[in-house]
Amino acid sequence: MGLPPGPEAAAKPSDFRPPNVAMTTLGLALASFMQVLDTTIANVSLPTISGNLGGSANQATWVITSFAVSNAIALPLTGWLTRKFGERKLFMWSTLAFVMASFLCGIAHSMGLLVTARALQGFVAGPMYPVTQALLLSIYPPAKRGQAIALLAMVTVVAPIAGPILGGWITDNYSWEWIFFINVPIGIFSSVVVGRQLKGRPERLEKPKMDYIGLATLVLGVGALQILLDLGNDEDWFNSATIVVLAIVAAVALVVFVIWELTDKDPIVNLRLFRHRNFSAGTAAMVVAYAAFFSVGILVPLWLQRNLGYTAIWAGFATAPIGILPVLLTPFVGKYAHRFDLRMLASFAFVAMSLTSFARSHFNLDVNFQHVALVQLFQGLGVALFFMPVLQILLSDLEPHEIAAGSGLATFMRTLGGSFAASLTTYAWTERGTLHHAHLTEHIGAYDPAMLDTATRLGGGDLQRGAFMLDRMIANQAAQIGFNEIFHLLGIIFLLVIAFVWLARPPFSAKVGGAAAGGH
Repeated sequence: MGLPPGPEAAAKPSDFRPPNVAMTTLGLALASFMQVLDTTIANVSLPTISGNLGGSANQATWVITSFAVSNAIALPLTGWLTRKFGERKLFMWSTLAFVMASFLCGIAHSMGLLVTARALQGFVAGPMYPVTQALLLSIYPPAKRGQAIALLAMVTVVAPIAGPILGGWITDNYSWEWIFFINVPIGIFSSVVVGRQLKGRPERLEKPKMDYIGLATLVLGVGALQILLDLGNDEDWFNSATIVVLAIVAAVALVVFVIWELTDKDPIVNLRLFRHRNFSAGTAAMVVAYAAFFSVGILVPLWLQRNLGYTAIWAGFATAPIGILPVLLTPFVGKYAHRFDLRMLASFAFVAMSLTSFARSHFNLDVNFQHVALVQLFQGLGVALFFMPVLQILLSDLEPHEIAAGSGLATFMRTLGGSFAASLTTYAWTERGTLHHAHLTEHIGAYDPAMLDTATRLGGGDLQRGAFMLDRMIANQAAQIGFNEIFHLLGIIFLLVIAFVWLARPPFSAKVGGAAAGGH
């Protein structure tokens, strides 16, 4: 039940302006950048971390998995938490808890403690991005809210790209602990600045009941699903009893969760938000397009390292140009996007991302650094015009008190889409490579004189060495064919996503009126 609105709650949060909007924006943006950065910054440091802490490679992957699982569980809880505590307090507490969890990661002296601290870090990070979005929308006047969304869109794009590069540089030049310690001053600064700037911001709070069944089925279903997606490739998917059990648990728990949340009077996750046309269409476009975009981000660096022989750092440099145009164009997109039909901007973005995917479908093993980087650079044009219009579309028909919950739910769906993409893309690439390897070798016989002569010459007179080199060449070509096929499919997917955005209907101005982006 909601508390009776007092004098403070009667005021409109959308009318509140912090003493220094620029400083508030900086604090919010830094916190969001820090949180998104931490989803990828530890990836390239896993071998070093496992070596220093005496863990195996499989144990090291839990540094990533534990963060992803707990983060996915916490994201849809954002709406309930904002109703109970308000955006300002939730932001401050989440950010300070993130600082504490980051510090615990840095001082962890065993793999078990590090995984536990990462799980805590992922959970408290859950509400940070959606609440940041809600607060940014509320402190800007309507004419400038597009710029606020564009700023967050830039953070969403740039932070995951910067993560592996920054993580590799810190690990090589200092020590892996500092990839977590750098969060401490940033988080404290953001929490203090935003807390002071937004002091006195009116927020009408509620006392929502705790939906224990919804919470339990959410934790069980999302946790099992995320672990399944993270372990699927290593466990050979449904040939593993573990994966089968996880799939059953996830399916049953999530079915119960959806039915319960749709019928409960005060659900912990408001699935009824999908009754809004623009929210449903925008979220569908965001999830599918982000999954395809995430697939690009997963596959290109892996291909550069496995098949072209790039180091992790050089693979990062080759893929980094994708962030250049979003950084340069964000101010203009935020300022002028409202003059255009946002569906047209999003469609243009998807066409650009489709063209770059089709371009990669023609790559070969002789492609040079400049060509890879230029395609990445051009994809940045699509990325610059993707996030801001789609975010604004999906928020546009939510009621003011639904925006924080809607942002959390959409971010959760987007994160889950990325997890599916990561698992399915790497699995599909491996399977297609194996299939094409079989096709390429089916006419090669162990006793074929021509093959024996070729292998011997390739090995400099050593038949065994030459046979190994020949098999390696065939495997690389097979993997390249699989890579090209996947990117051809991604090009088609980006084009199909255009249909989702055209299901939405104007106007696309977020309703941050009476309750300001989630203030109840």
